[in-house]
Amino acid sequence: MEVRRGIALVTGASRGLGAAIARRLGSDGWPVAVCYRSDAERARQVVEDIRAASGTAEAFAADVTDEDATNSLVAEVTRRLGPVEVLVVNATGPQPATAIEDLTWQAHLDQLHFFVKSPTLLLQEVLPGMKARRRGRVVQIGSDIFERALPGMSAYVAAKGARFGLTRCWARELGPFGITVNLVAPGWIPVERHADVSAGDLDAYVTDVPLSRIGSPDDVASTVAFLASEGAGFITGERVTVNGGHTID
Repeated sequence: MEVRRGIALVTGASRGLGAAIARRLGSDGWPVAVCYRSDAERARQVVEDIRAASGTAEAFAADVTDEDATNSLVAEVTRRLGPVEVLVVNATGPQPATAIEDLTWQAHLDQLHFFVKSPTLLLQEVLPGMKARRRGRVVQIGSDIFERALPGMSAYVAAKGARFGLTRCWARELGPFGITVNLVAPGWIPVERHADVSAGDLDAYVTDVPLSRIGSPDDVASTVAFLASEGAGFITGERVTVNGGHTID
């Protein structure tokens, strides 16, 4: 059993991939800060699930694209649970398809707020404690859409690409302090917001997946849990794609 010296903070953890990641880290023995923006009831349910499995968790509301809110979040998490040892940057926003002719700078900024500004703010807040303890894990959640390059998604794809660039630079910069920085890139994994997806669309997607199945949130959560573990202590600056081989060249 690994010794936990701090806690895991997961953003966007009230639903979808974030909720699965929070539950898995809780089951691995991490006290978990379940961060959410507006869905308090779902966040409370995630906390209850972790506690029911003999874990430790608390919910924290915050807009992680806002400087003051992020500062207050990390201060409150540290006060109530302890220092952040694992930071999972998962929160996201709407991802509308936009044709090039209609693309605006604001559309780019909307994506960059979640995929560049938010991780920067969060890391800056937890970094002093990680450096002081010379120990930390940062896991960003990306997407395999960077390889798939879907039409109409250029703002989203550009921001996800920028997130991987941050991962690589931060891994070099923070390695001397014992802090690893990695990115997990899921494929299309249906969660609550995909409830209206048809069986035909799922079947069509699976046709191009070598492992012949759709992914699950637990597939992503397992990968994050590994990167947060002692076993991944010599892995940094990497992008781990979790999509059943869908984007194999």
